[in-house]
Amino acid sequence: MFRSREDAAFQLVQKLKGRSLQQALVLAIPRGGVSVGAILAQELGAELDVVLSRKLHAPGQPELAIGAVGEGGRVYLNDYARELQDQAQDYIAEETQQQLAEIERRKMLFRNVRPPASIEGRSVIVTDDGIATGSTMIAALQTAKLRDPHEIIVAVPVVSPERIPEIRRWCDDLIYLFAPEEFWAIGQFYEDFSQIADDEVVALLRQAKSIPQAEIRGEDPSRSRGPKSGRANPSFSRPAPGP
Repeated sequence: MFRSREDAAFQLVQKLKGRSLQQALVLAIPRGGVSVGAILAQELGAELDVVLSRKLHAPGQPELAIGAVGEGGRVYLNDYARELQDQAQDYIAEETQQQLAEIERRKMLFRNVRPPASIEGRSVIVTDDGIATGSTMIAALQTAKLRDPHEIIVAVPVVSPERIPEIRRWCDDLIYLFAPEEFWAIGQFYEDFSQIADDEVVALLRQAKSIPQAEIRGEDPSRSRGPKSGRANPSFSRPAPGP
């Protein structure tokens, strides 16, 4: 059980530290994944960006995912959706358009703060606060793979064990803390699983953007030209040890 997304991120980053990464970039899936991703990026000295994907809801069962769509419009359908596809083609098409509209809304909001980062040739860490059906993660991975990264690493605090083989198909490595057999929902593994608002995501992106790019690349800031910036370096407080 994690106290919060931040607590989970500080534990998760220990599995990534010391790993050889090429111009590391953390791609977080909004909204909850950005709370995790911001800490991973800070602790690894990596750049932070978002990758947008949205769950496609089952007819009459909004909590059940039948797949997901990424920001490029590419759709991933899981096995349940494939069974429905012949009977529910119109529904799937309509649901896809609704979720693409929400992706566009978020893109306008988040990209106003953070233009898309370059992915080509980089070590890309894709993160979220957990993986249940895996649909939104796979849609995000499809989007990232099209931009020719050096490698894609999926890093999450908790994952449904049933989804591990499918996730591994879409990435170079999968890193996680827990894969419990009794998995009902991601929130069951967090004491605080409060919903993250858009303005919180914007604030985290703005903080990450304020980190000098020389620091992200591991360069000596004293060698950069121009006067020193007076901006404070954003930081997160580590959670107190548990009982």
